[in-house]
Amino acid sequence: MGQELSLGVGEHAEKSEWSRRAFIFCGAAAVSGLAFWGIRRATVAAARPLTADEGPRVVTVVRFGADGKEIGRTTGPRLTKTDDEWRRLLGRDAYWVMRHADTERPFTGSLLEEERRGIFTCAGCDLALFSSAAKFDSGTGWPSFWEPIAPENMVETPDGSMMVVRTAVSCRLCDGHLGHVFDDGPKPTGLRYCMNSVAMKFVRFA
Repeated sequence: MGQELSLGVGEHAEKSEWSRRAFIFCGAAAVSGLAFWGIRRATVAAARPLTADEGPRVVTVVRFGADGKEIGRTTGPRLTKTDDEWRRLLGRDAYWVMRHADTERPFTGSLLEEERRGIFTCAGCDLALFSSAAKFDSGTGWPSFWEPIAPENMVETPDGSMMVVRTAVSCRLCDGHLGHVFDDGPKPTGLRYCMNSVAMKFVRFA
């Protein structure tokens, strides 16, 4: 009886010591994880649209006709406006998404269910962004595409605004925030350009 009791106390003490060590280890791991995340966030800033005096003054983009066919590359000044001008041009929702990198609520965008043939253009400058041929249902609640109509028409930037560093996508011509691109899309690219409806317009093929 005494031997059994002694063994029970020893086992309890051993378990208590193991629990104490596990608690210390998990706590240290959590602190280290938070510290690493803080360092990661500190080195990767939140993506934001450029101001008028930042970035390139001249950009090269690819133009497309109303039938979706490429016209050619053009080089010219980047489109810049004052904050008040953008606010008046875009309207409330598009302004906050495109000029402050906000995100519209999922399954609310007007272009989510758009299935006609055409081109999705930038709501800020009408630059062609995506062809309807690359649109697919990602189930995420935002219009999704597996490739842009022309890579030259977009800028991809690391975005540290959330727990995981993402890749933000903006318009090359006006620098309006469009959404993010992820590597969990379908073939052939394996990419998912997850866009905000309010950041785009749909132009049906002529």
